[in-house]
Amino acid sequence: MSHILKPDSWEAEFSADGNARAARKVLITSDLYLPSVNGVVTSVVNLVNELRLRGCEVRILTTSYDSNYHHDTEQQVYYMRSVPFKVYPGIRMPLNFFKHEYLDEIIAWKPDVVHSQCEFFTFQYARKIVEETGAAFVHTYHTLYNQYAAYLPVHTGADLMIAVASQLRLEAVDTVIAPTAKVRDTLLDYGVRAEIAVIPTGISLDKFRVPRDEEMLRRLREKYGITPETRLLLSLGRLGKEKNIEELIRYFVSLSRMRGDIRLMIVGGGPDAERLQEIAESYQLGDRVIFTGMIDPSLVRQYYALGDIFVCASTSETQGLTYVEALACGLPLVCRNDAALDGVVSNGLGGYRYENCGEFCAYVNRILDTPPLQQSMREENLANASKFSKEHFAETVDALYERLCRKKSPEVPQL
Repeated sequence: MSHILKPDSWEAEFSADGNARAARKVLITSDLYLPSVNGVVTSVVNLVNELRLRGCEVRILTTSYDSNYHHDTEQQVYYMRSVPFKVYPGIRMPLNFFKHEYLDEIIAWKPDVVHSQCEFFTFQYARKIVEETGAAFVHTYHTLYNQYAAYLPVHTGADLMIAVASQLRLEAVDTVIAPTAKVRDTLLDYGVRAEIAVIPTGISLDKFRVPRDEEMLRRLREKYGITPETRLLLSLGRLGKEKNIEELIRYFVSLSRMRGDIRLMIVGGGPDAERLQEIAESYQLGDRVIFTGMIDPSLVRQYYALGDIFVCASTSETQGLTYVEALACGLPLVCRNDAALDGVVSNGLGGYRYENCGEFCAYVNRILDTPPLQQSMREENLANASKFSKEHFAETVDALYERLCRKKSPEVPQL
């Protein structure tokens, strides 16, 4: 039976005086890392940077962005030679799972903690290094794979296969980090017996709290034909089938029949982009639905500033970093009801969680037609965002590392 770790039972022990001993050496393994950009990469990069600020020596082991080995000595990133893995776009498979000089170098370095971020390819490296060094073994379960079954060549029995594979994979782990209670509950349903700690992934709030660039906003409004009278619904993120953006387009059709001042902006790119554009065209929405494609990451804050409401129909999120980004920008949220929103938004407080098209339209209209409500939601979300900061995230993860290191080596004195 799994043991659920509650923050008040362990985090305070090492964080109350702010002097918790940082684990000196942390290896992070991930199938995804820079130069790729997605939610997992963002989470890992934020954790790496914050752990280093806390005094940890951090190295990263990942798959290469091409077919060669690379070692970034400045950032201490080891890229293992890999090839594209066709099951899911952007995933790469390493070509060497056994002996290699990078693995020998990391084992000789003797990390205190090995923190795996993916269950597939680099997990095998993490387990081998743990076996060789006796390091504490932590794993973050970022993805609910049943939402991605459509990408598998065989769908029958996928849920059972995922449950069994997750249970077996995590047997070797000391503690699993679940970004939300939703993920924790799923792992418990899978029969995972490792300790589980719920720790929300942190983001860099500062870049979303910079002042609005009015000149840039003027240019963007001009580029996309957004007038002062336009009320803009904003969807931002990767365009994949699991994100359920098709539902947003269908519900928007009903909403656009009610009011002529509304537009839907879909920001981002991905494998489902072409199909979604075809769907929008089939409804003859014209310029009412705006597809921006991929955008410069430095402009994400300004795109949020264009919107009146952030909308999302996904139920595949393990946490949903775009939810938190929208909070940090003060946008009200209208999102498909899902457990990933627990602690992020409650109905009438920061936004709404809808179940069907009627609720979606009603909630959007209520916010747009009630300026005091929109303002109160803005203030609520700006305040709520602070608990999702990357600083708090790293502090909590570091406290978990410390607990595990003491458990492995109880004779180590506190610094």
